[in-house]
Amino acid sequence: MLSRLRRLPLTVRVPMMVAILMVTVSGLISERVLDRLSKTQETYLQRLASAYLDGVVASITPSVLREDSWEVFDGIERMKPSADDILPLETVVTGKKQIVLASSDPMARETLRPLDPDFIGAFNGAGVRIDANTRSGYVRRDIIYQNQLIGAVYAVFDVSSLLRERRQILATLFTTNTLLTAFLGLIGFVTVRRMVRPMHVLETHMIDAAAGSSTLIADSEFPAANTEAASVYRAYNALVQSEMERQVLARQLAEEEKLSSLGRLASGMAHEINNPLGGLMNAVDTLRLHGERRTVRDSSIELIQRGLHGIREVVEAALATYRPERLARPLADQDFADLRLLVRPELRRKQQRLDYHIDRTIDPEPGWPAGPIRQATLNLLLNAAAATPEGGRVGLQVMVTPGELEIAVSDQGSGMPDSARSILSDRTNKQIPRDGSGLGLWIVREIAGDLGAAITVSREPGSDTVVRLSVPRTISEVSKVA
Repeated sequence: MLSRLRRLPLTVRVPMMVAILMVTVSGLISERVLDRLSKTQETYLQRLASAYLDGVVASITPSVLREDSWEVFDGIERMKPSADDILPLETVVTGKKQIVLASSDPMARETLRPLDPDFIGAFNGAGVRIDANTRSGYVRRDIIYQNQLIGAVYAVFDVSSLLRERRQILATLFTTNTLLTAFLGLIGFVTVRRMVRPMHVLETHMIDAAAGSSTLIADSEFPAANTEAASVYRAYNALVQSEMERQVLARQLAEEEKLSSLGRLASGMAHEINNPLGGLMNAVDTLRLHGERRTVRDSSIELIQRGLHGIREVVEAALATYRPERLARPLADQDFADLRLLVRPELRRKQQRLDYHIDRTIDPEPGWPAGPIRQATLNLLLNAAAATPEGGRVGLQVMVTPGELEIAVSDQGSGMPDSARSILSDRTNKQIPRDGSGLGLWIVREIAGDLGAAITVSREPGSDTVVRLSVPRTISEVSKVA
């Protein structure tokens, strides 16, 4: 029950607690009012009965001494009130041995007979006892003459009017408390609803932000009177604005890093294109001078075809990296072949070699997004080439398992600095490297976060530093960083 109550909205729980508190308080108040009323009525009945019995005792004492039943009966009849709401229903006078001398109802209490013990038991000492079941009040008075008990008077009063008054007051209290509780509960519901509305608006925006669609709180939603909520709204909008600016800056830096990588590759790729172009120009000159000879023509055309094919491979690899909209397709083996072409000029410049191995063909279904994986792998390869000394070796190993794709990039450098390791591992730090160093690794980490991938850095035997990117097979969306 408590767990169910905790799951209720605050706008329901608070009014409910107010209503429960009001019911408890009203119950206590009603009990005290009715208890006070009961005591007041008993006091009033006690005074009324005492006045009646005092008159009866004073009137019949001589007759009780003589045990004259007729005079006792006459005295009872003469002392019976007639103008009061509380009238005696029955009056019985007994002698010393509980023998009835006279009764206002002789048919019920026979004269000169012992008084019924059950009737005597209904009386409680000298005080008044009210019985709600019979709607009667019972009071007894001893008759004392010269300090000796000579008899007793038993009087039964009709207390219907007192009980009716109690019921009326109880009904009034119940109705008043019910209406007051309902009214206060409604006020509590409206008040709490208005109080928590700013928090509900903030909660909605925070849930949207957690889902990746953060939006600013509009000025129309700012509470006019609640300055505390307005301050929280402004702080939230400032946070969202900063996050939006960070995302825009991250995309810009990612694009700049991509262009910077292409810029570093451009000079080397120029050689990749110029070399076959020189051969093409020689083949054209040969055709112009000796084109009539079939053997020369065939060999020249074959040379031209190989050169154009090589130029096309280099251009397509560069276009694939520069135009990410063409990479919404699943990853394939050709993407890693393109990466080999892209990093070859940088490796050749530093007289390095690339050890490339892929253990099996990549299944395009359900596949991984080619764009972000290509960019992350290219950044890791360029970082490995920068860390490896001249004449060293850079490794690229691709392993495909039923559950994930693992890409391992190794270098023969002196080891990855702690600052670079922190950039790859600390995903809670969203700050972009301000000095530009480590920006490529930061982009790799962001891509890995979007892909749900894991990054590990290890030092292998032989002083090789290996960075492993493990990408799970189920990919929901293509990285926005790419």
